[in-house]
Amino acid sequence: MQLDLIVRAREIITMDPHRPIASVVGVIGDRIVGFDDEVAGIEAIRTLDFADACVTPGLIDAHCHTVWWGLGLASIDLSRAATLEDLYRLIETEVERIGDDADAWVHGTGFNQGHYGGEFPAIDRLDAVTGDRPLYLRHTSGHAAIANTATLRLIGALDDGFEVPVGGVVVREDEGRPTGVVEESAQGLVQALLLPYSTERLAEAIDEATKRFAAQGITSFTEAGVGGGWIGHSSIEIAAYQLAADRNHLHARAQLMPAIDALHPLAANASDFCGEGTGVGLDLGIRYGFGDSHLQLGHVKVFLDGSLLGATAAVTEDFCGHEHNRGYLLDTPELYRERALAAYRSGWPLALHAIGDAAIDLALDLIEEAQKSYGRHTAPCRIEHFGIARPDQVRRAGDLAIAVTPQAGFIGPLGDQIVDLVGTDREPWLYRGRSVIDAGAILAGSSDLPVADNNLRRGMQSAVDRRTDTGFVLGSNEAITPEEALRTHTEWAARATGQIDDKGTLEQGKLADFAVFSSSPLTAPNISEIDVVATILGGNLTHDARPTR
Repeated sequence: MQLDLIVRAREIITMDPHRPIASVVGVIGDRIVGFDDEVAGIEAIRTLDFADACVTPGLIDAHCHTVWWGLGLASIDLSRAATLEDLYRLIETEVERIGDDADAWVHGTGFNQGHYGGEFPAIDRLDAVTGDRPLYLRHTSGHAAIANTATLRLIGALDDGFEVPVGGVVVREDEGRPTGVVEESAQGLVQALLLPYSTERLAEAIDEATKRFAAQGITSFTEAGVGGGWIGHSSIEIAAYQLAADRNHLHARAQLMPAIDALHPLAANASDFCGEGTGVGLDLGIRYGFGDSHLQLGHVKVFLDGSLLGATAAVTEDFCGHEHNRGYLLDTPELYRERALAAYRSGWPLALHAIGDAAIDLALDLIEEAQKSYGRHTAPCRIEHFGIARPDQVRRAGDLAIAVTPQAGFIGPLGDQIVDLVGTDREPWLYRGRSVIDAGAILAGSSDLPVADNNLRRGMQSAVDRRTDTGFVLGSNEAITPEEALRTHTEWAARATGQIDDKGTLEQGKLADFAVFSSSPLTAPNISEIDVVATILGGNLTHDARPTR
């Protein structure tokens, strides 16, 4: 017998209670075959000795937007603008760079009005800088965008009789003139002018994004919405992932959530689809779990409400400073029920985007009815974000044994802003941790990249100390331990995605996916300050920061 790889380190944290710590792990192919004494004396083709470093299971980002971020790497980074005047100058520089290219748009990403005292760019100033060239600036939340008059003219927003899509808003001044802000599904009107992106361009974005994932210790991620709705980039978006994988340009394992808009009615034998004979899905009945260990279909993604930063999340009490504004659902509860139940009985576990507590109520109702009517799937249903969750909703999530994906990484850069929006009474409900674990729900770690960055170590530290950038401790009772924080991005993320048999812990037979850190995330004074030494995917290095020898 010969091993393909031996990995050595001072400490290997397995997250497996039966063997929590090791110092040697052996690999054949892309799988773990043993530890320490189990592989002692067996030769290996390769040995990676990380000396005093600490090895953990590869990190899993349970909810991110890889293509969106990858495409945005070529856009104006609006987060660099300290003032609105800086923002105008960045746009002006981009207009000058584009020059005489008549077909080119001005693209930007990462705008957050919280950096400017709640102010948005003035449409007159944007028009003065861009002229007749269309402009599309993405809000950091992804749930709003900023356009100029040229873009609004292209989508017909200046025409008499213009109708806004259900679940969207083109924001207007009191006299009816558009401000340039476009919310939620109304963004689809702008994107329709840009889509579909070519498969080649999407594959390039995936390559660039997942290289950067590897540098963060990430070996797996869930792409939270492909193929439809305002979140999709092409009706054949999955083909771009296949192309990237064929070229070895997919540098982390991908699980793809089709947007529910990408599913269409299917008819089958009367005994199929839980005996109803009709459902929704992809052609040929392909459903959750289709694929392999490197590229696989995940849950169906359903947007129920908007964003907290944009005050469009559906809540039961007004947002502070927004009188008579409780956000909104993006469609009617009746339509959500029809579509979600059809998807569920067709083999798709649900991943329901619900940030506000009113949307969480609906999400819990849909999951409960689906599970009672059609049984439970192997993979748990999920609520994405679970942003403003009342105590009764936390208990109910535990009773239903679902997974939730609150973003601890929001607490630092966005925490002060969101506390101002919900007030002190609701502050303890924000992006929970401890109470979710105690209730028996699965707490899965995620970045929601590009809303926050994908430095998952920073997110783990935020889950532990819950400090905003100003030092305010958000929901102190929701703090979790460093070990639990690591589990949110390993074991518990694997359970939430339905992939615990292959990843999330280091055990015999599981994938040889490792993150190598400069010190242990369980004992480091600050998890965010430890370095990623290397990342190993299926026994192969995808990132190596060690000095050249």
